[in-house]
Amino acid sequence: MRNILVIGSGKSTSYLLKYLLDKSTDENLFITVGDLLIENAKKLINTHPNAKAITLDVFNESSRVNAIKEADIVISMLPARFHIEVAKDCIAHGKHMVTASYVSEDMQALDTAAKAKGLILMNEIGVDPGIDHMSAMQVLDNIRDQGGKIILFESFTGGLVAPESDNNLWNYKFTWNPRNVVVAGQGGAAKFLQEGTYKYIPYHRLFRRTEFLDIQGFGRFEAYANRDSLKYQNVYGLNNVETLYRGTMRRVGFSRAWNIFVILGMTDDSYTIDDSENMSYRDFVNAFLPYSPTDSVELKLRHALKIDQDDIVWDKLVELDIFNAHKMVSLKQATPAQILQKILMDKWTLASDDKDMIVMYHKFGYELHGEKHQIDANMVVVGNDQTYTAMAKTVGLPVAIATLAILNKKIKSPGVQIPITKEVYTPILEELKDFGIVFNETEVPYLGYNPLNN
Repeated sequence: MRNILVIGSGKSTSYLLKYLLDKSTDENLFITVGDLLIENAKKLINTHPNAKAITLDVFNESSRVNAIKEADIVISMLPARFHIEVAKDCIAHGKHMVTASYVSEDMQALDTAAKAKGLILMNEIGVDPGIDHMSAMQVLDNIRDQGGKIILFESFTGGLVAPESDNNLWNYKFTWNPRNVVVAGQGGAAKFLQEGTYKYIPYHRLFRRTEFLDIQGFGRFEAYANRDSLKYQNVYGLNNVETLYRGTMRRVGFSRAWNIFVILGMTDDSYTIDDSENMSYRDFVNAFLPYSPTDSVELKLRHALKIDQDDIVWDKLVELDIFNAHKMVSLKQATPAQILQKILMDKWTLASDDKDMIVMYHKFGYELHGEKHQIDANMVVVGNDQTYTAMAKTVGLPVAIATLAILNKKIKSPGVQIPITKEVYTPILEELKDFGIVFNETEVPYLGYNPLNN
């Protein structure tokens, strides 16, 4: 049998394992799932005869190497920073590797060695990055194949709560890593191209410069800019494009309320708060406000940020219970961002019967035969439950499909790569349609760049 090693059995592996197990008999596959904590792996593979779960400590070299030696291909579903050691072992022992994470500098440095051994190290083959690359490149290549010139490209993705589970004023719940939500946008100004001009949005203005997007059947969304929209400019072949903008999607109104936390300093992760374990939620809020012998914490916050009592933003803050004097932070030497994350997790953790949703939207502007055209494309995927989530589906299925394509030699080009070639994206996007992961493309009148409008 052909052996696939899956390292890690976290939230994104449910659909990945189901796909491989469903194909295992016809494709002659045996799947080994390695994890330090294997209970989830055992639950996902159940008693399937073509799979087993093993205890695997990725920091134990002999444990890691022995598992990799037994495999024909390795899927790393570990946190991104741990992929590199797995990748080095794969090269040393002649194994292909697939991961959904961004290509790091260390990973890219393995390209020459991978090519020398004819090995494929496929990265960024999840949802974002992943499906965004493949769906964008398919349209971009089609336009260029017709002789068109790309003048505008915008791309947005959001991990959100499904409409049927949307029951808070923020229209948001955590569907992925909460920490990434809290610290989003930090580390430098957002950078993008608008009508041939470089534009920058500093962090303290990021959530007040949003763009509206409408998706038929799902209503209106807003998007704030990613830190570096130009990261894939060369990779996508967009060096002469006039507008290039990538962003993160939320429901309208989220960003204006989130900006309150930014202004106060609650998203800061650069220092720790003294005696944080003995703070109440109310104490935490008060720590960022001026002293007053008479005014309440609520009144001080409203005055400091000029929030009217009948403003929906105020209702959103109250809904989070941040003024509770009895709920304790209970985190030692915590940063403001860590404390805020704990507060939000009280309210934004998905309930057992909640469903998540992935939304993706692309806008393409191009010139063809002297005329300007525009294509709008969107994808919406709603999860089934807390095991088979939309996030797990859109991350895990591309990983699994790519893995089998590599095993079956349908993907042949060696080296460290991302899914931007027709060889890779054409069959994967076609198969994803069988699972309801479909982009709806619409030709619309060319509108040009949609200004950040609030």
